[in-house]
Amino acid sequence: MGQRRRCAYRQGTAPPRGLTYMDDSDLVESRLSAICQEMAELEPRERLELLLDFSENMPELPQKYAEERDQGLHRVHECQTPVFIWIEEVKNRCQVFSYVAPEAPTVKGFVAILSQILFNSRREDIQSLPPNLIQRLGLAEALGMIRARGLAGIVNYIQRLAKN
Repeated sequence: MGQRRRCAYRQGTAPPRGLTYMDDSDLVESRLSAICQEMAELEPRERLELLLDFSENMPELPQKYAEERDQGLHRVHECQTPVFIWIEEVKNRCQVFSYVAPEAPTVKGFVAILSQILFNSRREDIQSLPPNLIQRLGLAEALGMIRARGLAGIVNYIQRLAKN
């Protein structure tokens, strides 16, 4: 296995370098493709390590959402791990904010990936996430069916938020 790989754009919630001026319709797919390409080059165990890298760089939940989280609002009930998600839209651009229980770094890493893929996206871009996202990332094999279902629940929750 050797050294841990470092993804080129895991720095807070900033979009991937070089992708900021792309056509809007291609932005989310380009980000997703870049991460999928990196994951495809890894063994399942290394994919889990990469998720840990992403989890370590996930921004803290803004204080304005902490009270809602503490009240149990915005929880993704389809996931066994306590996951809370908000979408904030400014000038037709969305940003995903989230809290994932610290004892679940793989889930936290997945949510961090989604946050980066969807950074500054439009609602319709969120709706266009592929239904086979977990498989494209190679996570179904690495995590197993039950955890993969929880991750799919997170994607579905984000898409439902984007509809409203």
